[in-house]
Amino acid sequence: MGSGLVSPWHIAIVVLVLLLVFGAKRLPELGRGLGSGMREFKDAVTGHGSHEESRPAVTASTEQPPPVAPKPPAETAEPAPTAARSD
Repeated sequence: MGSGLVSPWHIAIVVLVLLLVFGAKRLPELGRGLGSGMREFKDAVTGHGSHEESRPAVTASTEQPPPVAPKPPAETAEPAPTAARSD
C-alpha cells in the first residue's frame, strides 16, 4: 500500500465525499471559486498585477446608468397672511 499520500483511491474518496456533502450542482461553482481564489493568492504573493487583460472590458451596453435621486415633494405655497386695513 505505501504508494504515497495521493493515490487514485484517495482522490476518488475525496470526490465522493464532496458529492455527498455539496451535491453535483454546486461542485462546478465551488471549483471555479477555489480556482479564482488560488489565482488571486498567487498574484498577490508573486507581486503580479491583477488579470485586467483577461477580464472583459466594460462597454456602454453593460454599464448601468447611475441611480437617480428621487425629487422632493413640491411644497404647497400657502398665501401669506395679509394685515387687515382699518380705514
